[in-house]
Amino acid sequence: MKPAMDLALFDFDGTITTRDTFADFIRHAAPRSRRLWGNALLLPLLVGYRLGAVSGHLLRASAVRVGLGGLPEAEAHARGERFAGEVLETLLRPEVMARIDWHRRRGDRVIVVSAALDLYLAPWCRRHGLELLCSRLAVQDGRLSGAYLGPQCVAEEKARRVQAALQLGDYAQIHAYGDSPDDHALLRLAHHASYRGQPWRE
Repeated sequence: MKPAMDLALFDFDGTITTRDTFADFIRHAAPRSRRLWGNALLLPLLVGYRLGAVSGHLLRASAVRVGLGGLPEAEAHARGERFAGEVLETLLRPEVMARIDWHRRRGDRVIVVSAALDLYLAPWCRRHGLELLCSRLAVQDGRLSGAYLGPQCVAEEKARRVQAALQLGDYAQIHAYGDSPDDHALLRLAHHASYRGQPWRE
């Protein structure tokens, strides 16, 4: 029997949005006092990242530990809900949102696959009726531990998450959309891959 529907996989930061949202959320959610000394503490890592000497993986993990470690879980979720409604909605690419709507009108299954944090991406996806695979933070005794829960959802982990969650053979065609080298593994899963709005071939 021929598969009934297509699958559409969308990166979030830089693909659906006009820029990366991770640093915006850390600034939004971290307590003010934490931001003051946290900026100084993270500055050497940020400089190293811009020079290519520090990985994005390490920079994100450090920012989570410094900015969000110890934050009550309920407060973190509340700040994520507020960020999703007040900030993310101002950063969306209209042409990509139109493409998501096109897939949904066709009856395709649409999933956001992102390194972004579930604290703010989950409420945004619920608001837009989209499924989600993304990075999550660990909680200990009702507070954010300052660590990720499992691997960050970047690069090869994006493809691994999709393959673990879905039977790709159940779909007639797979479409994938990304904007950075971290999306290449996701794009390789697709019959139709789009990179920064253009057809992609490795």
